[in-house]
Amino acid sequence: MKWFACCVLCVASTVVSRGEIRVEESDPRITIATPQLEAAINKKGYVTGIAGGSFVDKQTGFHDAGFGLDIVDWIMEGGSDEAYREQLPKEMVYQFGNAYHGKTAKRSIEGPQICTQAKELSPTIIRGKDSVAIKTEWKYRTAAPGKNAGSKWEQTIVFPEGKRYFISSDRITSVNDLAAPFLRLDMPGHIKHKGGDTFSEVYLSYHGAIPAAEFAASFAPDEKFNYQRGRDKTPARFIRAYHLRDPKTGKDGPWLAGMTLKPEVVTEAWCHERGYVCMIEEFGPPAGQAIKAGDSFSAAFIVGFFDSIKEMETVYDQYAGAIGLEASEKGWALTR
Repeated sequence: MKWFACCVLCVASTVVSRGEIRVEESDPRITIATPQLEAAINKKGYVTGIAGGSFVDKQTGFHDAGFGLDIVDWIMEGGSDEAYREQLPKEMVYQFGNAYHGKTAKRSIEGPQICTQAKELSPTIIRGKDSVAIKTEWKYRTAAPGKNAGSKWEQTIVFPEGKRYFISSDRITSVNDLAAPFLRLDMPGHIKHKGGDTFSEVYLSYHGAIPAAEFAASFAPDEKFNYQRGRDKTPARFIRAYHLRDPKTGKDGPWLAGMTLKPEVVTEAWCHERGYVCMIEEFGPPAGQAIKAGDSFSAAFIVGFFDSIKEMETVYDQYAGAIGLEASEKGWALTR
């Protein structure tokens, strides 16, 4: 599958090379190219994370098969919004008891959904010694009754030289006192397909390998392949991956994995069929830990291409336990 992301042409653009990494910034997006990868980060439109279809493994020519990677939604908590639903902006109403969201009652604390509603972000490019980092932040604009708007979301994405993966972290600094908040995102990202033509199997470290045929018909997120903290055993590694397949030839390519480096922060993880394979993940503070206004919670991830599950596990173990990511011109470091 020889497909490569094209840089967006724009009259006013900036091109910067540092070592083996080339960065081009134009009005709508930032593109990154290394000897191993290509990727784009949208500044306008459908934003946050890596733009869908832009993440390319130069070794094989395969690219991600979804709407984007590390795509971010709302700050949420458990419980229903039914008692005050008529007071909520439309984009914050959370319907449950259906095939899209399952039976578990949840509600949005702050919104709107960043990826679809922020519309425009202003990422900062940081050129390190052996890496390039992209940092983005945004403040939520709406809140549930009795809650304040204005919590800050921060995302840091680092592209290290010589790697087929990037490292990322999402962090929330809350303006509210909350008993058990969580942030919803896509990790690694959803899978577009027609009868399993773009992937041959899914791997979930808390479940095992799942053939593409299991996603032939729609099912609810809590019906199969669902992980919930407290109900299920916490895995030693939290890895979610899909094995790419060339839709024209049927030939398998690399795995595309999203790895949450501290399993204990994951509150729930979905892997279900709803016209595409939906790979939603939610993370929050450690179980039982409330937060006060001004407190933060975060998670750190490795997202990229791997030739085997064993390779994923080896890379995971190098970074295991991290919950944050810092980047500057001096370099980058995961934090615990």
